[in-house]
Amino acid sequence: MAGFKKLIFVQLISWLLFTLLGGSFIALSFDNAVSDAQKKAQLTVNTYISSLTAEELAPEKIKRALTDGATFSKFVLRDTDGNEVFAVRNSEPLPLFASIVNSTFNSIRPQFAVNPTSDIKVEFTINVNHLAELLQQSLFIIILFSGLIAILPIFYMKSMFQRLNRKISTTIADIIDIYINQNQVDGDLENAMDTSRLKKLSKDLIPSFNRLSHFLQTKHDDIQRNAMSIKKEAYKDVVTNLGNRNMFVEYYERHIENAEKSTFGSLAMIRCSELQAINQSRGYQKGDEYVKGVADIIKHISGTYTNSQVFRLNSSDFAVVLPNTPLKEAERFGDNLQSRFTQYQQNQELSSVANTGIVGYEKGKPLGELLSIVDNAMSMAQSKQTNAWHVQRETDLVNNVSAGFGNQNWRKVINEVIESKRVHLVMQNIMPIGKSVKAYAEIQVRFKTAENQMLPTASFLAMAEKLDMAMEIDRLIIDTTLEKVKTRNFSQKFFGINVTASSAHNDQFVIWLERRLLKDSNIASKLIFEVSEFGLQQNIKASKRFIDMVHRVGARITVERFGVGLTSFKFFRDLKPDFIKMDASYTRGLEEDKNNQYFMRLMVDLAHRIGVSVFAEGVESQEEKHIIETLCLDGVQGYYIEKPKDI
Repeated sequence: MAGFKKLIFVQLISWLLFTLLGGSFIALSFDNAVSDAQKKAQLTVNTYISSLTAEELAPEKIKRALTDGATFSKFVLRDTDGNEVFAVRNSEPLPLFASIVNSTFNSIRPQFAVNPTSDIKVEFTINVNHLAELLQQSLFIIILFSGLIAILPIFYMKSMFQRLNRKISTTIADIIDIYINQNQVDGDLENAMDTSRLKKLSKDLIPSFNRLSHFLQTKHDDIQRNAMSIKKEAYKDVVTNLGNRNMFVEYYERHIENAEKSTFGSLAMIRCSELQAINQSRGYQKGDEYVKGVADIIKHISGTYTNSQVFRLNSSDFAVVLPNTPLKEAERFGDNLQSRFTQYQQNQELSSVANTGIVGYEKGKPLGELLSIVDNAMSMAQSKQTNAWHVQRETDLVNNVSAGFGNQNWRKVINEVIESKRVHLVMQNIMPIGKSVKAYAEIQVRFKTAENQMLPTASFLAMAEKLDMAMEIDRLIIDTTLEKVKTRNFSQKFFGINVTASSAHNDQFVIWLERRLLKDSNIASKLIFEVSEFGLQQNIKASKRFIDMVHRVGARITVERFGVGLTSFKFFRDLKPDFIKMDASYTRGLEEDKNNQYFMRLMVDLAHRIGVSVFAEGVESQEEKHIIETLCLDGVQGYYIEKPKDI
């Protein structure tokens, strides 16, 4: 567009120059023509009057000849004395351009003639109107002609530009289509231009498109790298920096289930058995440290296997893929893990660390089926001993030791624990804040196998709940605790016992517990039963019956893990617990979390108004303890205060 405007400007300047030059040439021609006409008129008049006298000249005849004004615009005849004999004057003005030329060059001048006897004097001015009209016409023709010369190229060039733009646009569109259809991102488009029209029109464009191809390829690579980086972030576990479940599923589907070549190997699932207990007793920060420690052990052991992959499937489960590793070799992997887990358990003073289930895989094996088998292997490992592993082989499934075998084995282990009363009790004191506050020691339970190996507590209780055996376990714990209190003669000490919500809502269990506590009524007043807030919410009516019974026999109630659910104040008031224990998630980072501080202070104010004491659990630092004291809570519990110890 800028070039076209420049062309218009050049054409207009050329038109003006051409018109100026043409006008100058016509003006000069007019001036010359007038001069020649004047010379001829001068010569004619001189010749005419040179042979005449005044008497011989017939003025009337001359007057008649000159009255048409075609020859002279002014003609004056004078006598010897200079008196005017007669005169002819034509006042018709010259055309504009002729008048301008005449005033510029002074072309039309009065002429004088005298005969030899000097008795005839003539003054005349020739009539050049016909020349002026020719001049005007010539100028008009020049202006029109030069204008056409200037304007026609403009219209022609505009049309030519439009045709050229259409050709360029079509050529570029064709090249882009070829580029897209043939994916010409490697630089050379010339081979794709198979028509003479494209070859001719795109000759100068191909280098630019080749550069564009390289540029787009670079951007494409950058986008792929960025997309891969984003994908890695989205597929990465923030605690361990391992791939998460989504990455595991994608890896399995691509490299195992839908692999082009035949493949085999072993899949191990490792479950952190103490994560829930650590989160509740020590806080979530310690729970994250525990998960990181387990992840480091897994990565270290699996790193000795070629092309091994480690993923974190959820909060407590890890998956390890060992390509081209037979189950016999995977057993050594399980031994190494168990050895390192046991060492970590001793260093961190834990009751257990993790269990491992191992299965074999091959190409085409559906992931869902494989996970079901490895979960069964995990259940078998948990039912053995602390940090144990178990390999599930295809022969076990062929012999009809099906996926339910893990549950059957757990049922057997739980029954053995109940029958043999292999329960080990430890306690963790709640430190009161203030002299008038009454606190207690929470009883915590450990379970052992027939070989006196410690079972993972969280897994044991979860399986007991799953197999509807939680009530029997609760009875065992209560009986064992009462017997321990009687034999140790803890007359001045108060003890807290955890009860599952399913047991608290069971009428048979409530009747049994009431009778059992009435049997030892002197001990019942020293007991505080802890039930989770979430569990109590599941059946408000049954929860109220249980709490009323506990109060009837002289015992008390603590609502533990308080603040996790959406408890209304009405629910809180109607149940009338004696204590509430704030969930450990409110304690973690309490010194910096103003929202948690506000919530805890609000709950303390509400609880104190109806006579309920408030405890904090999971206290791990001096700063947390100090903030809790300023918030006017009644007691604190956690590893900073005291670690669990044998009764």
